[in-house]
Amino acid sequence: MTAPRRAAVLGKPIAHSLSPALHRAAYEELGLTGWSYDRFELDEAALPGFFAQLGPEWAGLSVTMPLKRAVIPLLDEISETAATVGTVNTVVFTEDGRSVGDNTDIPGMVAALREHGIEQVDSAAILGAGATASSALAALARVCTGEVVAYVRSEARAAEMRKWGERLDIEVRTAHWADAAQALRAPLVISTTPAGTTDALSSAVPERPATLFDVLYDPWPTELAARWSAYGGAVLGGLDLLVHQAVLQVEQMTGRTPAPLDAMRKAGEHALAAR
Repeated sequence: MTAPRRAAVLGKPIAHSLSPALHRAAYEELGLTGWSYDRFELDEAALPGFFAQLGPEWAGLSVTMPLKRAVIPLLDEISETAATVGTVNTVVFTEDGRSVGDNTDIPGMVAALREHGIEQVDSAAILGAGATASSALAALARVCTGEVVAYVRSEARAAEMRKWGERLDIEVRTAHWADAAQALRAPLVISTTPAGTTDALSSAVPERPATLFDVLYDPWPTELAARWSAYGGAVLGGLDLLVHQAVLQVEQMTGRTPAPLDAMRKAGEHALAAR
């Protein structure tokens, strides 16, 4: 019997989150019978108050939108990976009471690509320019040897993506969203946009598409992913990203490695099928 420890996912909205299913499956597989994992719906204004009441039983937190940047000023330290994109999705509380922020989306995305046999590409395209897009850019800095083209709706977003490219030392060119159909011819396309945004692009999927990584998992498949798959292209979905980043979170929060990837994936698939 292990000492009771707590963890949770924070964000708004949060009812849809698969994180509880994934983390609880990991605890069961690892024999961590005293561990619990909950969800709390919080916005930026409520976050400091939540942190102020956390006790020593807390092991860690998963952080989702809109809190990935808002949480940083509340932490004692953030990892180099999190600092490269200014977003945190993981908080670990150390034995001496310090709070340490990390970003497991970046290595999680790389791990998901490698699981599908993608170690390196010579160019890539990103659809969107939010926090997930900056994490995608950081992942591409590890696997893409050439240019990344980011398709965005505004010049402000375009400037932000170019800034991230400079910080990550990766060649980034920006293009307007009106030309996003051109992105689909890239060797690797990462879509980071909200549900429904890429539906209109599905008719532009080329006859021999390469690889699409669509970070959505509900609804799944997206229209773009369904058409891509029908044309024989390789497709990774949001569940691939979610599971791989959660594996890293479990390992950091519990200190147990390796986390049970297969059990966590099955729990996520089961939770999605139940909806």
